[in-house]
Amino acid sequence: MDDLGFPELTAEQIELLCQTTETVARRYILNQVPGKDVCRLDISVEVEGTKPVNVVIEVDLLLSKQAGTVDVETLVKEAVDAGHDAAENFLRKIQ
Repeated sequence: MDDLGFPELTAEQIELLCQTTETVARRYILNQVPGKDVCRLDISVEVEGTKPVNVVIEVDLLLSKQAGTVDVETLVKEAVDAGHDAAENFLRKIQ
């Protein structure tokens, strides 16, 4: 993620950044596959550093056989990308 030149984040801002990022990644996946086809969906978001801020998103996704030919790796990558976009937008807004 680029160095956006914003002040140090407060604990509340870090928590909100993590929640926002996780919500967007989760919503992305659930918009692509029905919830009934998701056997496991764990998303963790960590914020490291202060300047620059590094946002690490990990997604553990297991789909049922009913999900068919969904490419899980691509879906996870796209969800992580959506999460990073959300994190960047969040950070730009508080700049």
